[in-house]
Amino acid sequence: MASGNAIRGSRVGAGPMGEAERGESAPRLRISFWCSNGHETVPSFASDAQVPETWDCPRCGFPAGQDRDNPPAPPRTEPYKTHLAYVRERRSDADGEAILAEALAKLRGEI
Repeated sequence: MASGNAIRGSRVGAGPMGEAERGESAPRLRISFWCSNGHETVPSFASDAQVPETWDCPRCGFPAGQDRDNPPAPPRTEPYKTHLAYVRERRSDADGEAILAEALAKLRGEI
């Protein structure tokens, strides 16, 4: 039995689309970029677009350059610092001793 739905199994905009319907695509350039791990990435750019000097590698995330023999160096990652490490950068040991002595004196009721 037919259900009476003439467009069954299709959606709006479905069908073959070719160059005639979409228009011609812009001329493209495919440029190779290499990261320090040796991964090659080949994005495509419009022929009149400005090509960037570096591109992020989709596999490892390191920066990639166009020179295969001299890729950009990976970024240097700093280790996580604790709150105490930041305090030690700002204060000397003598400052810490003075603050501790003052806090102890307050607790003992000497001040």
